[in-house]
Amino acid sequence: MPVVANVRAEPVSDPDEIVSLLVAQVTGRVRWRETVSWFAANEIDTLYEIGAGKVLTGLARRIDRALNGVTVGGPDDIDGVLKAIKG
Repeated sequence: MPVVANVRAEPVSDPDEIVSLLVAQVTGRVRWRETVSWFAANEIDTLYEIGAGKVLTGLARRIDRALNGVTVGGPDDIDGVLKAIKG
């Protein structure tokens, strides 16, 4: 499954490239608005925010009100997310 890299605002599938881009994301400019726009242009309607808080979900909803945000705050939330993803 491709990961949408925030430093590029496009999907990436190569594991080594994903690792490299994660490092770049911590140290470089994140293209969040472009990433959310890419979601909308590619019919992605749900954002899963993993970790404490809902900051990214809130920012994404400001950019595109149609985007659904799901917070995955801890281990107890993972089973629900997996069920939703698998349909």
